[in-house]
Amino acid sequence: MENIVIVGGGTAGWMTAAYLTAAFGDRVKITLVESADVGTIGVGEATFSDIRHFFEFLGLAERDWMPACNATYKLAVRFENWREPGHHFYHPFEQLQSVKGFPLTDWWLRYPTTSRFDVDCFVMASLCDAGRSPRYLNGVLLEQEFVEHEESPSTIAQYQGAQFPYAYHFEAHLLARYLTKYATLRGVRHVVDNVLDVGLDERGWVSHVETAEHGRLGGDLFIDCTGFRALLLNKALGEPFESYQDTLPNDSAVALQVPLEMDKEPIRPCTTATAQDAGWIWTIPLISRIGTGYVYSSEYLEPEDAERTLREFVGPAADDATANHIRMRIGRSRRSWVNNCVAIGLSSGFVEPLESTGIFFIHYAIEQLVKYYPAADWDSSLREQYNNAVMNVMDGVREFLVLHYRRAKRQDNQYWRDTNTRVVPDSLAERLELWESKVPDSGTVYPRYHGLPPYSYNCILLGTGGIKVRPSPALDLVDEKAALAEFQSIRDKARTLVQKLPTQNEYFKKMRDGQ
Repeated sequence: MENIVIVGGGTAGWMTAAYLTAAFGDRVKITLVESADVGTIGVGEATFSDIRHFFEFLGLAERDWMPACNATYKLAVRFENWREPGHHFYHPFEQLQSVKGFPLTDWWLRYPTTSRFDVDCFVMASLCDAGRSPRYLNGVLLEQEFVEHEESPSTIAQYQGAQFPYAYHFEAHLLARYLTKYATLRGVRHVVDNVLDVGLDERGWVSHVETAEHGRLGGDLFIDCTGFRALLLNKALGEPFESYQDTLPNDSAVALQVPLEMDKEPIRPCTTATAQDAGWIWTIPLISRIGTGYVYSSEYLEPEDAERTLREFVGPAADDATANHIRMRIGRSRRSWVNNCVAIGLSSGFVEPLESTGIFFIHYAIEQLVKYYPAADWDSSLREQYNNAVMNVMDGVREFLVLHYRRAKRQDNQYWRDTNTRVVPDSLAERLELWESKVPDSGTVYPRYHGLPPYSYNCILLGTGGIKVRPSPALDLVDEKAALAEFQSIRDKARTLVQKLPTQNEYFKKMRDGQ
């Protein structure tokens, strides 16, 4: 399988091309064909902390790619108004500590130090409130239990379960441009052309794509990165798409790019998700601009009303910004690998961007493709294992996102009241009952790998406040001194780091001045 054709560019296409050439070198021939007429959504992207493995695998340091992509650090997701107006909480990138076998959130329910579980149980919440960078001006990572490894390359699987303390925000189209240069310098053939047709052989496998100016582009393995169109997988091969719309009704978004003056306005080290009447508004702080958008359900809101709400939310800075209206396809293809075609990115599947899973899905799928890469005999078990891995990760994220709505305390209009009556995945309904008696742990969350550890479920349940989670009865019989000491340790460490660490503005000014 030496001849790979990637159809479609953007983030998914160029991440795939760059990773495969880093993995296989000149032992494969890679052609990427993309149309000059298909633009990128360009809303700004937030990521999981696992994305660092992608850049490490490519041998790229932060100073190499971050300035070119207007990137900033992300320590958490900040949720505003999901419980009630004026309330916020964080879902941070930080491993939850345990004391005497019980997670610190369980101890907090029994001995709440303040009303803020996130500040009491995690250091990152205080750093987000203070707008701090996770690195000192000299580039050294903040002091915490995670040990930063220097070896490269690394993968998600290699460090699964090790929580790195931050992720990134970046401009997706700039990352695609950066990776275009990276990949083409290493031998990837870049064809700018329109794909007119997808050719199938007598078996129903993809034989070639027909382009307007370059004729037929043939290959052994075809990778569909054509976005929601899924030109190869769904249209040419007829693979069914399975919608998540019954459980996640948000199917639309309107986005704006809002200028930001780095010298005058603070760069928050978190993605913000602010609940609205028919969905939520994302705020992603980048260098020189804010990426913002309203994710909503078209069942409850018209596009023009969504745009008006978003502009009012942003204020005068949005006056000259052009709105980009997006229709989202929520769900996944039944199989992401069919015959000799693998779909990666939106053509494979998508859930709404509430927990920044879009780039994670791309990265994970590429790693799985390398892991299960086929030989000339096209062993079907490799395809099956790949498809199961991709299916499990998307279905698991679906459950996690449904939890945000199902247990949100906010019930002030029909959209939010309907979150309590809308169907939930069967297994999640059972888990919700368990969590009313005991905070989630590794035995009661979605059991297959999906990128979200048990502490993430703790954060959403305690933050959204829709159910009263009870502390474990055993804590009445366990000496609490060690837990109270851990709470004090977190307060002390947070106070010290807030004093010592620079702001994001200070850190990135120094990074960019050093270019």
